Amino acid sequence: MGLSETLSNHSSFMTNFLIQCGGYAVIDGGLATELERHGADLHDPLWSAKCLVSSPHLIRRVHLDYLEAGANIIISASYQATLQGFEAKGLSKEEGEELLERSVKIACEARDIYNERSTKSSWDVSEDEMTPKSRPILVAASVGSYGAYLADGSEYSGIYGDDVCLETLKDFHRRRVQVLANSGADIIAFETIPNKLEADAYSELLEEEAINIPAWFSFTSNDGINVVGGDSIQDCASIADSCEQVVGVGINCTPPRYIHGLIQSIQKGTAKPILVYPNSGETYDADTKKWMPSNGVGDVDFVSYVGKWRDAGASLIGGCCRTTPNTIRAIAKAL
Repeated sequence: MGLSETLSNHSSFMTNFLIQCGGYAVIDGGLATELERHGADLHDPLWSAKCLVSSPHLIRRVHLDYLEAGANIIISASYQATLQGFEAKGLSKEEGEELLERSVKIACEARDIYNERSTKSSWDVSEDEMTPKSRPILVAASVGSYGAYLADGSEYSGIYGDDVCLETLKDFHRRRVQVLANSGADIIAFETIPNKLEADAYSELLEEEAINIPAWFSFTSNDGINVVGGDSIQDCASIADSCEQVVGVGINCTPPRYIHGLIQSIQKGTAKPILVYPNSGETYDADTKKWMPSNGVGDVDFVSYVGKWRDAGASLIGGCCRTTPNTIRAIAKAL
């Protein structure tokens, strides 16, 4: 298949997937907090990626929990998995690449297990109705921002310093994106993008490397107007809009109260499908590496927003940090 044919397929990829899902798709929820709930210790610069080395079975279990809850998209445990980060832990480049591939393989295994179980019991009898359990499921390979690798909270500020330029970011992400694009994932999820510079880097990288699977760009905001680095969300959405490989644009790891307005701003920069997967509304403290209870919302409150987000134009909805399979189950029901 030629590149132009691949790209024309990209443009219909998300549309077709959403049609298969019935118009709206459910993204999974928080990974790290669920891993901790299952007993993983994530006090480590690798964060959830540490489990790729120490406890891949826990990652598989969390993916399965989200599939059982109704997710149509599960996101791999590669957000914090970088070749540079693995190297700092004493792993070789080859070992690091193998771990990146493993993150996607684990998610694909979880999907296979879920599909096999669904085939055996092909009808799901809930309190009020019977529904077929089999449904379209995508595996998204997560790419966290440069700030996530620094593990200093700068993905929540977007301030990388004057010595980090476009080429720095492209060089940092290049090999990782190549490996994930060839890992068996259906789509690459560029997540928690804090500034326009990194969106530009991803966009150029996808084109330079002729990446042959689709991608989505998901930004983060702490004021409901701009991305955390201060750039306009509309400008950031326009960058995503101009990149042919990008099939969805949205927001993650942002308090639920800001999402409605951000959807409206994104629509001014792109007509591509919009995805939202906010956090629970709590605040992350980069110094203590802990989530601070501020005005977080419970599952019921979180889900009360879902109809408004859908009506505003979001067609893929899930949760980020501190959301759980219960959150996702409620979102799936609401949609």
